[in-house]
Amino acid sequence: MAVALSSFTSLSSVLFSTVKFRCSFGQRPIISSIRCNHSHRLSSSSSKSNRQKEGAAHKKQHSKDERPSRGNAVEPQPTSSKAFGILRRNKEMFDSKDQQVEPSDLQDSAFLNAVVKVYCTHTAPDYSLPWQKQRQYTSTGSAFMIGDRKLLTNAHCVEHDTQVKVKKRGDDSKYVAKVLARGVDCDIALLSVENDEFWRDVEPLTFGRLPHLQDSVTVVGYPLGGDTISVTKGVVSRIEVTSYAHGSSDLLGIQIDAAINPGNSGGPAFNDQGECIGVAFQVFRSEEAENIGYVIPTTVVSHFLIDYEKNGRYTGFPCLGVLIQKLENPALRAWLKVQSNEGVLVRRVEPTSDAINVLKEGDVIVSFDDVRVGSEGTVPFRTNERIAFHFLISQKFSGDTAELGIIRAGSFMKTKIVLNSRVHLVPYHIDEGQPSYLIIAGLVFTPLSEPLIEEECEDSIGLKLLARARYSLARFKGEQIVILSQVLANEVNIGYEDMGNQQVVKFNGTRIKNIHHLAHLVDSCEDRYLRFEFEDSYVAVLEREAVAGASSSILSDYGIPSGRSSDLSKPYVDTLEGDQPGNQEFGDSPVSNFEIGSDGLLWA
Repeated sequence: MAVALSSFTSLSSVLFSTVKFRCSFGQRPIISSIRCNHSHRLSSSSSKSNRQKEGAAHKKQHSKDERPSRGNAVEPQPTSSKAFGILRRNKEMFDSKDQQVEPSDLQDSAFLNAVVKVYCTHTAPDYSLPWQKQRQYTSTGSAFMIGDRKLLTNAHCVEHDTQVKVKKRGDDSKYVAKVLARGVDCDIALLSVENDEFWRDVEPLTFGRLPHLQDSVTVVGYPLGGDTISVTKGVVSRIEVTSYAHGSSDLLGIQIDAAINPGNSGGPAFNDQGECIGVAFQVFRSEEAENIGYVIPTTVVSHFLIDYEKNGRYTGFPCLGVLIQKLENPALRAWLKVQSNEGVLVRRVEPTSDAINVLKEGDVIVSFDDVRVGSEGTVPFRTNERIAFHFLISQKFSGDTAELGIIRAGSFMKTKIVLNSRVHLVPYHIDEGQPSYLIIAGLVFTPLSEPLIEEECEDSIGLKLLARARYSLARFKGEQIVILSQVLANEVNIGYEDMGNQQVVKFNGTRIKNIHHLAHLVDSCEDRYLRFEFEDSYVAVLEREAVAGASSSILSDYGIPSGRSSDLSKPYVDTLEGDQPGNQEFGDSPVSNFEIGSDGLLWA
């Protein structure tokens, strides 16, 4: 069955942020992509620029009687953030009969004036030629005021921004905005506007509770099809842990049937009381489904804002760092000495997580902060609902401690673990702006990243390197896959001109940890020859004196301002303690294709 993919998001979202749906006839799985929505105006017709610009529109033992009771249900925590208008509300306030906004009064409602149109100029890095940027392009989206002279929008609306402007409803002036924080994993960005005139005669929005199924929802924004504000209505269809296409992460999401179109991204969704219950950010497109839009709930928004307030920057959502397997099979539970229908099996532990010091393969996690974990990897959620175990982890902040109840070899115990942000061997986004690069005698080295894979296309990357990027884990913090992306032809590198997209493993016999380490090894080398060892035992050797003499002319011939990115000019500090394990073949990599693709296995 064909699935129609809209053109609102980048290829990396297609590859990594797919959501698996099952059709009602035959239960055959369909892989479709969730699309982010903001409208684009392209200022270049070149194919490479267009590919990039189609981008979007994270041991103390106890006796068994101390195990948590079965009835604990998880309630979303209405965290407080007074400065940004996030209000703490009790259950009585949730159930109260507030004054509802009638459709006839919607046009005159004051809260519509808090929704603004965003105009962004983007200049994305050129990952194939990392010393330069691509041609700029523009897009429009939506945003809304939240108090303390701040606005919220989607991170993909202001990705790689060079200029951001906003315009109020009914105003003909545009005001320059500044991006204060950008949360890629949760697809939220925080903006500020310094001009006093912009804030005159407007009131920030009030955040409401997490809605219930079939609650009415109104989406407001500035989508394609006109310049004035647009309002669409629908109901809440589903609330569950959802794949976030832009950040390649899984967080709580609200599915609605109200229309969400390119340009709606970053706009608020309201309940009948005129309270904001979330941020519109993506839509699902296929021939088998329609009117499936997604809203970032206020619980995720609150987490983002509190993180920013507490740390002065956004640090991201934490992860547990384990690969878990469901325990639905009774024989499997009996073999693991799990006597009740509960728990998930620890299959793998990330080497860079704190879990590596606490958990072992074969442990069964039966509780998280005294909330029982079911054999399907779910926990109780509100009344008569269950939700993915990952939801509990996403309620924490980086550096927080969680208490796990585990069964190890038939014995129950409790243990504490520190939750931190996940370390990606191959990053989904480049946070520092320009990618790192190092040019040695025309050999261009750069870390492998998902944007680079997207730009180069999978065919030119090669199956072995692509498999390593998809399924390998970082063995230590700071590890990178460094590749030779291309060779700038010169007589000093004769015979190597056709090399490209190959992983460099060693330099003069020393295993390479990351690109900064490679630059340090080259700078401190006093040998006559520079020897680069690549995958499959391929070797490139250069004479050190010839390299020094040719470097400046190569840079001049190709119009390159510097032989390395600015971050590599800083002194190299090796923060990695002890000897690191040797390079793993793909067959020995911590995560396999089967483990990623199976319904029974998922990362916590």
